[in-house]
Amino acid sequence: MVPLIQLCGVSRSYGRGEAEVRALDGVDLSIARGEFVAIMGPSGSGKSTAMNIIGCLDRPTAGTYLFQGVEVQDLDQDRRALLRRHCLGFVFQGFNLLARQSALENVELPLIYKGLPKAQRVARARLALQKVGLQGREGHDPSQLSGGQQQRVAIARALASDPMVILADEPTGNLDSQRSHEIMQLLQGLNRDGITIVMVTHEQDIAAYAQRLLVFTDGKLSHDAATPAPVVRSA
Repeated sequence: MVPLIQLCGVSRSYGRGEAEVRALDGVDLSIARGEFVAIMGPSGSGKSTAMNIIGCLDRPTAGTYLFQGVEVQDLDQDRRALLRRHCLGFVFQGFNLLARQSALENVELPLIYKGLPKAQRVARARLALQKVGLQGREGHDPSQLSGGQQQRVAIARALASDPMVILADEPTGNLDSQRSHEIMQLLQGLNRDGITIVMVTHEQDIAAYAQRLLVFTDGKLSHDAATPAPVVRSA
């Protein structure tokens, strides 16, 4: 079976000559449909660069990135945007919600870019909020929601586009311990429903919610195994 996500000898360099920095160095990686993968590593290890390449936010300097067997780096800007819009959902540490928009309007936003009519957008946004346990909070703006609820809105926004993959970058970084574990239980449930999840975290107990742990060190994939995994020192 063709992997959903595959990096083949992927490298990413920035700068030239003596100023060149190799953020990724010949990484080989496959992620199957339905996996829940955590990525860890110290600052500068390459984990964020790998996520940016998987999310079509960056291109490899060398090597090949394939999504469902299609070479992504060969796609033009418009096709890469379509891949992000229709196949990928993003969840960030800072929530990235619009302060003056309601929870429902925040969740609707990516559906506007997809060109869906208003009634369909509202229906899908309401369903996504229901899936994350925020029914009844559709009219609340971010200032009326707790940090955990704001992250649930962000997850609902990612869900509304019916993505194949959710890319979560430190999704619990701004939350207390209890809210963090609630969010992770939510992500586990979405994974059980069939969504592939790739998550960057610096917290070992958060990584333990995933099925598989990848550790990056100096631009290389230094550890790839089922969780639980060895303690990782994060910067």
